[in-house]
Amino acid sequence: MAEEVIGGYRLLNLMMSGQSSQVWEVVEVSSHRHFAMKLLLPEKAREAEHRRLLMHEAAVGKKLAHPNVIKIMHVIADSKNPYFVMEFFPAGSLKFRMNQALRVPKQGEFIREHAMSIFRQAATALAYMNASGWVHRDVKPDNILVNSAGDVRIIDFALAVRIQKPSFFTNWFRRKSLTSGTRSYMSPEQIRNQPLDGRADIYSFAASMYEVTTNRPPFRAGSNQELLTKHVAEKPASPQVHNPDLTDEFCDLVLMMLAKKREQRPPDFHQVLMKLRTMKIYKSDPAPKAEV
Repeated sequence: MAEEVIGGYRLLNLMMSGQSSQVWEVVEVSSHRHFAMKLLLPEKAREAEHRRLLMHEAAVGKKLAHPNVIKIMHVIADSKNPYFVMEFFPAGSLKFRMNQALRVPKQGEFIREHAMSIFRQAATALAYMNASGWVHRDVKPDNILVNSAGDVRIIDFALAVRIQKPSFFTNWFRRKSLTSGTRSYMSPEQIRNQPLDGRADIYSFAASMYEVTTNRPPFRAGSNQELLTKHVAEKPASPQVHNPDLTDEFCDLVLMMLAKKREQRPPDFHQVLMKLRTMKIYKSDPAPKAEV
């Protein structure tokens, strides 16, 4: 398949493979420029729902223009083989790097050294996305790319929805649809399938920050339903329980972002960023430099 040409792009290397799609490094035959292409697996391309999600992801991403959001260039809504082309950003996901760190100490040092920068870049991207009227709905380390220089891109907008204010009609219709997201990172209101705003992404981002700094998510459970119940009803342990080197200020922020009631979380990512600028993550790190 690596020699195949699709829409003027030659497939070179498989970068990522998921349950329904693949991301390939491709080269544009006419210009010899390198891009990335996301397309469905052949067996999934026949299913209308998978085609719809891929095209929704492309449509949302095409509207977003931010240095820390993956840039989508071309969208081909072919009825048999839909795909989209995006910037070539050779990098593993934050989750991949976390898994590598369990075996390669240098990878753990890389994450620790760049953690604050990664969090700030990702929060800046999510602040922009929320301000543009979108809730990502699937913020997690798998959807945060980090290259070897510590640069960040947010990816995967398949579950993104427009921010909606609660009303009788939105509540009535939402009760008839299925809850979507990744269970280890979902906010209580997302689990309840309520109308969402940016504070749902703040919760998911906090769960990601918790996992990056402690090597475990806020909650673990023996079943999917038990895990969702913990997100809705159980207070998470402080990240310091799992990593005593974390500062009080950082742990307090993470726990505030993980509040069950969204009214008790920071109102938006701008507030999160303001707090991150004045603290350090690890006690053993030098104090943060004053920003000019």
